[in-house]
Amino acid sequence: MIDGLGRIAQGGTEDTRGALRDLVMAATVRIHGPDGGYVPDGPGGSFLGSGFFIAPSWVLTCAHVALQGEGRDVTVVFETGPRSGETSVPGTVVSALPEPAPGTSPGGGGWPAPDLALVRLLRPVEHACVYVTERPAAFLGGGSVLYSGWTEVGGRIKRLSGQLSVQGTVGGWSEPEDEQVRLGGDVLPPGVSGGPAVDLARGEVVGVLKSQLVGGMGGTSIGIERLRSLPVPAAMAGAEADDDYQAVFHAHDRYHADRQLARVDTGWTWADVQTSLDAGADRALSPQQRILLLGRLAELPPPVSTHSLLDLLVRLPGVHRVERYPAPRSWRDGLGALYETRGGGAALELVLRYCMSAIAAERPYVTAATVAAEEALWDWVKFVADDRLSRDFRNEIALLWSATRHRTDRAQRRAAPAYGERPRAGERPFVLLELEPRGWERDSYDWRVGVARHSGEVLPVAEDSKGTPGSALHTRLTGSLAEAFRRCDEPDSPAVLQVAVVQQQLGLEVEGWRLAPDEPPLGTLRPVVVRCSDREPPLSEEEAREHRTRWTRAAETAVRAEIVDCEDGLRVPVPEEELLRSLAYEAVPVLCRYAARPDGETAAGLGRVVRGGFHVALLRRGENRAEAVCAEFHRRAVRTVAEAGGAEQLPRLLMELRQGVHAGRAETFWSDGVALFYDDPHHPLPGSGLLLEAP
Repeated sequence: MIDGLGRIAQGGTEDTRGALRDLVMAATVRIHGPDGGYVPDGPGGSFLGSGFFIAPSWVLTCAHVALQGEGRDVTVVFETGPRSGETSVPGTVVSALPEPAPGTSPGGGGWPAPDLALVRLLRPVEHACVYVTERPAAFLGGGSVLYSGWTEVGGRIKRLSGQLSVQGTVGGWSEPEDEQVRLGGDVLPPGVSGGPAVDLARGEVVGVLKSQLVGGMGGTSIGIERLRSLPVPAAMAGAEADDDYQAVFHAHDRYHADRQLARVDTGWTWADVQTSLDAGADRALSPQQRILLLGRLAELPPPVSTHSLLDLLVRLPGVHRVERYPAPRSWRDGLGALYETRGGGAALELVLRYCMSAIAAERPYVTAATVAAEEALWDWVKFVADDRLSRDFRNEIALLWSATRHRTDRAQRRAAPAYGERPRAGERPFVLLELEPRGWERDSYDWRVGVARHSGEVLPVAEDSKGTPGSALHTRLTGSLAEAFRRCDEPDSPAVLQVAVVQQQLGLEVEGWRLAPDEPPLGTLRPVVVRCSDREPPLSEEEAREHRTRWTRAAETAVRAEIVDCEDGLRVPVPEEELLRSLAYEAVPVLCRYAARPDGETAAGLGRVVRGGFHVALLRRGENRAEAVCAEFHRRAVRTVAEAGGAEQLPRLLMELRQGVHAGRAETFWSDGVALFYDDPHHPLPGSGLLLEAP
């Protein structure tokens, strides 16, 4: 018997695994070309591969399956049960990871990881859905997975299932975006790619079959959590449908919660199977409680951003950091991140505090049902706490609910989270890209991507020390940078990208990279600044004090530009350090003649600027700058810097100028090729040892 809060009498049957297999196979589909259906004529037909219903009207499969034909339209074929007959419904690929470049079609298993595609049905049909785990595949409960799919046998397309052993991973150490789970113990025939991989110990889908091992047993799968890398809307979402990721998983969680409560038939549910498997033994919640909690969380608007969700998680008592790749994106992902805290009263308190934080959180939008959804979640929290936790804890959450229920204004919610304090202005994280030239290989780089926090800590995202050609950097770094940006960005407020290179490479135009085929240059989407990774001699106490004063004054007062290497259109040496130190604290040096690859004198000039105590400067890069008439550049640079106010406004101001150049606005053309040298002394590069004490 099940009560209104999802508790079920414990027990299992010998048929548990058979019931699990039936649930999986009922939701497994096959993918055909747009003119598909049942094609018995062998491999020449329109059969493309397998997939599965992840949510009502949504199918998950591999990109190399769904996009191996012409265009993005497919036909989805499925059966609702044994001898129920087949149903065919048209669908379209709305997202692929990664998206193919225009004019290319990297079909077959060679499609780069994560090789996932979301298909949306184009007409309504009734169908079953799988249950998807809310935590990364690295947390597999056992060493085996169940798989399901379709293949051609004797000229006919037939359903099959089987069991595979987990044998490790491919990739994932320095390249987490390429990680795949290695599977063995059974032959994966052609056609099963795109089918589900199910954790047999926990009874939940953890991955998507990607490839088979040619001439051997097994293949690979992609963790389901890789869907978190789906594109994030550039602007604040105004409705659930604006974000495919949130739309899919909200629909998934509501589907399972509705069926757990309705009990419209006597068949097994996913929670029943998980209970019989004892899948909740080490968790604070039973499978039924978990499904109903996820259903209630899915009624809320999603978190404002990944950054806001990470901030909420680390403010919970007992949680210090969340480093999973990809980072959590939805309320269900955040709940999954808490599972590393094992069962018991403390773990349950953590889950309920998380729920209170979700109730109190800032909203990207509000619907007519939002207040009722908050009240329903509170009712669930209160019931569980009354049943299992102390009076002190119950009083704590009751006070939180009393304070939260009257806060409808977004600014009020942002300023008063349930736990801890929100970061203050100026404390936002930024993305740090370190590029290190390999001196023994021409135009080749090792690289690291990290998220730099206000504390000075840099949390690694990905790195590569095998060498990447300069011409391939933007392609190779796409996934890692996208993940780092997602962890830092807020809606309508992209995080800064700081690019650390040796001084000779400051001409590298990272702001011109395009990280996706249909995207504009990176520097038009977010502020991009450069800094030197060359090691400078340690500062004396007096020099450190001078640097602190300059940085603080430049940040807090109106700045002004000082042209330091050009007079009357002629190149002149940058003044010596003593003379540079005599410039006003609010001065921003401008190097008019920096060029794309500076010569020895130009490089030495920038060195004198840095040693003179300046951490902000404008560099006019580009070819043939030495012969260019520069009076207009001087006028515009001086005026623009003066209009910026403090130096902290310069990164976003330069982004706006780059947007103007890209849009063809002539008044911004003077800034083409200009880079902002921005070397914040309170956020030193890892290992530099040059952190200056905060004033």
